[in-house]
This record gives sequence, structure tokens and C-alpha cells, in this order.
Amino acid sequence: MARISACIVSYNGFDEVCTAVRSILAQCKGADLILYLVDNASPDGTGEKLAAEDFGPCVQAICLPENKGFGAGHNAVLPLLDSDYHFVINPDITLREPVMENICAWLDEHPEAVMATPRMFFPDGREQILPKRKPNVLGLLARQGVPGLKKFGDRYAMLDEDLSKPTPIEFCTGSFFCIRTETFRKIGGFDEGYFMYVEDADITQKARREGLVYFLPQFSACHAWRRAPGRQLRPFIQQLRSMGRYFCKWGFRLW
Repeated sequence: MARISACIVSYNGFDEVCTAVRSILAQCKGADLILYLVDNASPDGTGEKLAAEDFGPCVQAICLPENKGFGAGHNAVLPLLDSDYHFVINPDITLREPVMENICAWLDEHPEAVMATPRMFFPDGREQILPKRKPNVLGLLARQGVPGLKKFGDRYAMLDEDLSKPTPIEFCTGSFFCIRTETFRKIGGFDEGYFMYVEDADITQKARREGLVYFLPQFSACHAWRRAPGRQLRPFIQQLRSMGRYFCKWGFRLW
């Protein structure tokens, strides 16, 4: 049986985190699992409430003294990991099937793969288009709704590929993915120079130096997907900064 670790990083939203935790525990009965709840100094007291909540012995809450960002929050558990596979999970994820154990079993059978993500659905059942090629300017602009760029957006989202079968991808969503723990440790986790956004594209490129990254459509999870950087100025500016850092590290791509 694979040893599984997972981490949820929170910033406010106690009830949402609890829903995610309970769905994970319900779908991982019998698994060798430890789930870390890392709170990024939530001003609404989420961290303290998570620490006081009795989820059971396989759940451990960690309250950080300050918010250094998404990647730094996930990296906080790196020294603690003693697992075969590690999951990065957003607070707005809920599970309706034993997707974590299924992904680990698939990775057991595919040693060339170091990282994988399942198909994602909105709570109302609509599918999310999350597998992508490497970030590029025209693809990102298309995703922000800039008119006349649909063909670039479609290519960026790999809509020219058959995504009904396991497929290697170049950009794995940070909302829910599994990575071999030895790989996560070897690449040093997330680049903490990103406060938020695009750190998932960055860690995908680091993981791809160690092996293949896969989209696995035979497994699925529910993702509420509450962020909206294109419709709010401050998150959008943060996203632009993150994209600048990404292109400086991995090279500028127009399309």
C-alpha cells in the first residue's frame, strides 16, 4: 500500500476547508494517509479553528505566523514528508471517488510519470478545461477573454489533443495534483518567489526535468474554482507579476 501525504493551504474559509477535509477522509478510508492543513495566518481565525477541530489522527494542522504565499505554505510540510506520493489540494476541492488512491496506483504502474492531475468538474457538473501547454502570451490573453485570439486559447488549452485518454501535459493545475514525494523533495517544492498564480506552471517545468507529467481523465474531482484574477484588479496585477517571473525563468513565448 502506498504511503500518501497531502496538503491543503488555507487563507480564511474555515467551513470550505472542513468540507474538503471530510470529503478526502471519506474517500480515503483504509489508505495510509496523512493530511496537513497549513494556514497562512488567516485573519478570520481559520488556523486556530482548524487546530482545535478533531478530524482524527491522520490530520495535522499547522498555523504559520505570516502569509508568504501559496507555494511557501505548501513547502512548509516538505521536511515532514515520509510518503511515496504527495498531493497538493486546494480548499475548494471535494472528492466523490477514491481518486487519490487511484492516481497512486496508476503512478505505480507508470514509473516514467512523476506528477499527475485528474479531470476537474464544477459542482454543477460542467467540465473545467485545465490541462495546458506551456504558458505563452497569446494563450494567456485568450484565456482572459481578449477577442480574436480563440485559436491561440484553444491550442494553449490542448483542445487539438485527444484528452479522453491519459495524456502528457506541460502545465499541471495547482488546484489538485499528485507528485512523487521523492520528486517533490528533489526539486525543492514550489518556488517561493511566486506569492500566488503561475507557481503551478513553474513547478510543472521543474517536475518535467525528472519525468513525465500526466492528465488522467479516468479519475475526477470537484473544483469550485472561486478565484477570478481577470475580473479583479489586484489579483490580476499579481498574476502579471508572476507571469513576468515565469517568463524570466523559463523563456518568453508568444504562442
